[in-house]
Amino acid sequence: MIYPVNVRDSRDLLKICSRIQTDPRAFAYLSPKSNVFHFFAEHVDYRAAAFLKQELLARGGDTIVTKHVIDGKTDFSDVLMMGTASQLKSLLEKLKAMDCWGLKNFREEFSRAFANLHIREWHMKTPAGHEIILNDDTKLMAILNLTPDSFHEASRVGAGEVVARAEKFLSQGAYVLDLGAESTRPGFEPVDAVEELARLLPPLKMLRKEFPDALISVDTYKSATADAAVSEGADLINDISGFELDPTMPETISRLGVPYVLSHYQSEPCENILGAMNLYFTEKLKSLGGNLILDPGLGFGKNSEDNFAIVKNLESLKVFGLPILVGHSRKRFTGKNLFATVALSGMLYGRASLLRVHDIEENLQALSMAKELLEL
Repeated sequence: MIYPVNVRDSRDLLKICSRIQTDPRAFAYLSPKSNVFHFFAEHVDYRAAAFLKQELLARGGDTIVTKHVIDGKTDFSDVLMMGTASQLKSLLEKLKAMDCWGLKNFREEFSRAFANLHIREWHMKTPAGHEIILNDDTKLMAILNLTPDSFHEASRVGAGEVVARAEKFLSQGAYVLDLGAESTRPGFEPVDAVEELARLLPPLKMLRKEFPDALISVDTYKSATADAAVSEGADLINDISGFELDPTMPETISRLGVPYVLSHYQSEPCENILGAMNLYFTEKLKSLGGNLILDPGLGFGKNSEDNFAIVKNLESLKVFGLPILVGHSRKRFTGKNLFATVALSGMLYGRASLLRVHDIEENLQALSMAKELLEL
């Protein structure tokens, strides 16, 4: 019998090698061939595109370019490079000698992107004395809405029941508790920092007292709220606006030394969501340092097509070498549906480090099933 098998990475290859009982010394040679990488580049000089195609073909890979590269009837071409790790490393070596046609900048960007793909674990110290450990064993962030108007009514929790709700989520397997005191649903009504803190601080103090070892995130886009929350024991600031709504946030985060979720935020859909998101994060990261998590911001200024494109191509964000958080739970593009949310959670296992959800038990079951399948 002859049949195809799914070799996603070197771990799958190692299992197959073990089954075949190959010489263990062969694995070091075979491992770089275990996966074909696909890199997309926009607006490349047509001469550089032709060079990339020629060089990658010579190494056993391939490159897709626009049809007019060959006859010079275009100035620029988008490029899709396809190759194994060893083929792409060899191409990078050749590029070190090429500075023409924009290849110097191309080499620098490609080298960074390729290196960052292989970062698989992050350790983040928090001001509260905890450590956040994220990797490809996807974990859950539990939503606790201290608001009267969050879109999912069941997620709203009063100050008197927040401890019981948090205890339930933690017992079900939540890794982080995410407290939000202002709804950011479409068309939300903003509240000032005074009102936000009045809702937030009493529950935050209670949770820190009752669960001293728990990881607690605060969902806010205001620097004043972030400052007060960290002083009361918050471990993480989750800013849905990418500091668009408060440009002083980078300075505050740097001063506090607190891990920060940088989200993609836009007001309306755009033509090329993946390219726009990549450019957005490239620019935003120039203002930030320290421990960061990227969130593609599903639902914020995006239509269903954009949201699904992001989920399908989530790996495009791995070029930044940072952990990824996805907040897809019961959003409009899922039909605000638990079953759709759970299905997406299973698909995101191993691709995102953290999923922000309303329903811990059901989503954890989806992650556990996906993990079991991938470990076969």
